[in-house]
Amino acid sequence: MKVLFAASEALPFKSSGGLAEVAGSLPAALRRRLIGARVVLPLYDTIPAELKESMRFLTHIVVPVAWRRQYCGIFEAKANGVIYYLLDNQYYFKRGKQIYGYYDDAERFAFFARAVLEILPHLEGWKPDIIHCNDWQTALTPVFQAAFYGKSEYYQSIRTVFTIHNIEYQGKYGMEILEDVFGLDGRYRTLVEHDGCVNLMKGGIECADAVTTVSPTYAGQILDPWYSHGLDSILRPRQQKLSGILNGIDVVGYDPAADPAIAAPFSAGDPTGKAADKTALQQLYGLEEAPRKPLFGIVSRLVEHKGLDLLRAKLRALLNGTEAQLAVLGTGEWQYEEFFRQLARDYPGRVGVKIDFIPAVSRQIYAGADLLLMPSKSEPCGLSQMIALRYGCIPVVRETGGLKDSVSDSGTGEGNGFTFPGYSAEQLLHAMLRAVEGYKNEEGWQQLVRRAMECDNSWAKSASAYIKLYKGLLAKP
Repeated sequence: MKVLFAASEALPFKSSGGLAEVAGSLPAALRRRLIGARVVLPLYDTIPAELKESMRFLTHIVVPVAWRRQYCGIFEAKANGVIYYLLDNQYYFKRGKQIYGYYDDAERFAFFARAVLEILPHLEGWKPDIIHCNDWQTALTPVFQAAFYGKSEYYQSIRTVFTIHNIEYQGKYGMEILEDVFGLDGRYRTLVEHDGCVNLMKGGIECADAVTTVSPTYAGQILDPWYSHGLDSILRPRQQKLSGILNGIDVVGYDPAADPAIAAPFSAGDPTGKAADKTALQQLYGLEEAPRKPLFGIVSRLVEHKGLDLLRAKLRALLNGTEAQLAVLGTGEWQYEEFFRQLARDYPGRVGVKIDFIPAVSRQIYAGADLLLMPSKSEPCGLSQMIALRYGCIPVVRETGGLKDSVSDSGTGEGNGFTFPGYSAEQLLHAMLRAVEGYKNEEGWQQLVRRAMECDNSWAKSASAYIKLYKGLLAKP
């Protein structure tokens, strides 16, 4: 079986978030199960020079973008045992550091989605059985296949999978670009039209052979108008091809026994080094060096849907009622950045804040903190809670999306964290106070930490689920 993973970003080449981690990890996990997985992504100008130097030029082709004919260079690289194809067009991809947010994003990713199909006959004898598309930037690939390639014998056997990583970002544009940018005439209007505009994610859902999301709970939630951002009416009639597969994490890259970013290594079998990591984190954030005071960490974008309004409502109650400490890392909306700055001023030695995102510091928080706060309003999958578990940092989460699928409440003596069901500040405070009480029981806490660190959140389970999905598609006539 051969799978081409199409994504707008992928580690180690270019990253702005969780999609890049998936595109950099899932294909490698598939290859370890003898699936011929490869990845295709744009060749951004800001890809590090040392990675560009490792690329091999294959050929160039011309890609139609409506009435335009655009150059597309095909380069090949290898990373983590996976072959990557990087598609070059400087007009579209020689931009600034950011990947998205340009006035012509619709055209840029229409080019990329069409190029994914156009390059296939030029890949030195390699043809995929499955094209696995991700988010709105590649949603036009199954649309273009249906519109332009469906009658071609070469393309007829190729199945498509479309994964929704975050349904909030759908690729919405005015209908006036349907023909001028996408080359889709009125016959294909219904494939991408929704609520009076072009909706690229809707097109991917409509045309792909299978649709997945990044956790089982999220797959159910996006059928509800509260979570779907308007697409529940499209998804509900297509539930038979919708499934949720929980993402994993790179357990080699995130390994507290071998992480060079942290002060002392430790493992589930020998967790003693975590105490030194806690001291190092307290020093880094200017907190009192108190080994037996519960230290909460926050590693997050500071925006409302991450539950920041709940934290703003109840963190002072936590700090006033307990001896807890807090270390915060993240950037986002000004109102939340200023809230945490003021909190640090009001609780010196107990609250430390870095309005930034520094990957090494995030790892130091996971390694040194006792607890991770993640009370999200919505969370398709979430990686932070899985990384925290790997580092023995106990998550306090709301039961939503992938948080519900990966964290279970320890109140029964069998869970790996502290959870609460409703989007409620009072419920969050209750969960935080339960966590503080649990921390006071040293023996019980060490058992909880060990149980958390032994959780299997590797890509192995995810890869097995995707392989089952792929095989099911290929078995259909």
